[in-house]
Amino acid sequence: MSLSNASETALALLLFQNVAMANIGNSGGLQPSTSAGYFYIALHTQNPTSSGTQSSYEAAYTGYARVAVARSSAGWIIAGNQPTSISNAAVVTFPVSNGNPETETYFSIGTASVGAGQILISGALTTPVYVSVGITPIFAIGSIVTTLT
Repeated sequence: MSLSNASETALALLLFQNVAMANIGNSGGLQPSTSAGYFYIALHTQNPTSSGTQSSYEAAYTGYARVAVARSSAGWIIAGNQPTSISNAAVVTFPVSNGNPETETYFSIGTASVGAGQILISGALTTPVYVSVGITPIFAIGSIVTTLT
């Protein structure tokens, strides 16, 4: 079973850009949130797995914190269908490392700024990021990418 191409795109727009999903429920469709809020990008040293949380294998270098990304077109790019790709619309900059070197190999997009938040989507980084003292993990526009198929 799979979503239709149109449904993939509409669902991604609802979740990541807070855009109404037409033709579901009442005449206005499935409505967006009154206040769009944020999703939070986390880095991980291992695969957090589909049953994990944002804190599973989460980065622990000194100074690390998740990065908030607005649920809007300023925060996320939604493109195409089959697959529908979701990527960051702005540069994502994590805090500079002040210690505890480690290698980040996965990212997750979740619901909480701290703690064991729900992971919506996770994936492997195209290139692992080694973080040591003075290093600031930065991801260019469109470099954090996931797809719905």
